[in-house]
Amino acid sequence: MSELSPSAQRIWVVDDDRAVRFVLCTALREAGYQVDDFDSAAPALKALAENPPPALLFTDVRMPGDDGLVLLDKLKAALPQLPVVVMSAYTDVASTAGAFRGGAHEFLSKPFDLDDAVALAQRVLPAVAPALAAPTPVSETPSDQPPQLVGDTPPMRALFRAIGRLAQAPLAVLITGETGTGKELVANALHRESPRAQGPFVALNTAAIPAELLESELFGHEAGAFTGAQRRHIGRFEQANGGTLFLDEIGDMPLPLQTRLLRVLAQGEFFRVGGRELIHVDVRVVAATHQDLEGLVAQGRFRADLLHRLDVVRLQLPPLRERREDIAQLASTFLAAAAHKLDTPPKRLTAAALQALREHDWPGNVRELENVCWRMAALAAAETIGVADVDTALNRSRSRRGSSAGADPGQWETLLSEWARRQLLEGAEGLHAQVRERVDHALLDAALQITHGRRAEAAARLGLGRNTLTRKLGAGRRRGGH
Repeated sequence: MSELSPSAQRIWVVDDDRAVRFVLCTALREAGYQVDDFDSAAPALKALAENPPPALLFTDVRMPGDDGLVLLDKLKAALPQLPVVVMSAYTDVASTAGAFRGGAHEFLSKPFDLDDAVALAQRVLPAVAPALAAPTPVSETPSDQPPQLVGDTPPMRALFRAIGRLAQAPLAVLITGETGTGKELVANALHRESPRAQGPFVALNTAAIPAELLESELFGHEAGAFTGAQRRHIGRFEQANGGTLFLDEIGDMPLPLQTRLLRVLAQGEFFRVGGRELIHVDVRVVAATHQDLEGLVAQGRFRADLLHRLDVVRLQLPPLRERREDIAQLASTFLAAAAHKLDTPPKRLTAAALQALREHDWPGNVRELENVCWRMAALAAAETIGVADVDTALNRSRSRRGSSAGADPGQWETLLSEWARRQLLEGAEGLHAQVRERVDHALLDAALQITHGRRAEAAARLGLGRNTLTRKLGAGRRRGGH
């Protein structure tokens, strides 16, 4: 590698994908920058120890040896002023938030537009000092945690980026979206990727607690505060001290409690019910709702000043119908989790079954999909899940989805297995003979219809002898069949 000038607008690109390095370096060079590239973190760190640092560095996340987040940690420990852009095709919360937590200047989701990358470099470099401090020794850092949220569509990528930025900021966040979109998962991710991660994460659905008990649940109570209060109860705010309190369905909170909540948010203190001791807490509150809070304010059912306190930053979660391309990944995740829990081999969806899931409207969003996947994992007879299994799990009939033409080849086996299981559970006996007779009846009927009653041709199509077909027809007539 050529000697580097400390004052040059030089950029380093670290990525194990040669094609990515080539196109990105070419675009940056055409924009007038001096560019060096490395296929992993090790040679980049070696070059950094032997040469002046670059003005900007692009790094991939998943690479052999130290990954991009480990490299980011080492760079920030040695060169805190160096702007680093993290690139990854894996846009999960852990990668995105880990990048911002580690001090990344920006996160680029692969595949990205080269013009965007160049424009980003142009925004960054004018503000970069011409010389940076010399590097200092750094140590290894642990890898990131597995993701909790699943998705790779543009709305989810935008959500991951927002979580990554907001996790580091001590701001109140209001999460909005339809029921079942994963609001608690987002709140948990904000906590998990924040400086409060070592503190508690406490969740409370305010709509699930009777109004007369909600105050005690939030703020606690002293012994004797009311009938039945035999001992002191520590409320959710105290439980969450030093961490994050997630208040779901905040729109259902009664107005008197909204006033008390406002005081806690403003001053970080409160009294337990029936108490005289002023309790001080350090809690980050993340609230969520599926309701229109502005509409509730207009109706006088929600305090405007409380909304302003909670809504410092708002995250709007997309419904599942607006990110249908995530259904395959979500379903695979849920089926794997169900298989682990049920201690069974993981089941997989046929292409037709996956398409049936994508065509569903999902009024219950991701939560509904998760429930459906668990039902299919538990009830589907075969390891391959077909359209019939999807219909059963969604409690709908084939007639509602149109003709059965083009159905999965194994669908009749699934239906037969479900029918047999029900019969056996109800105590049926002699099932094998019954099924054999019904199969014969169905096959003979179909073959005779196709051949317009020509028995010799029907027998040939079924792979039977003429006499065998005649005998089966005779047995069918004796049982009231053909």
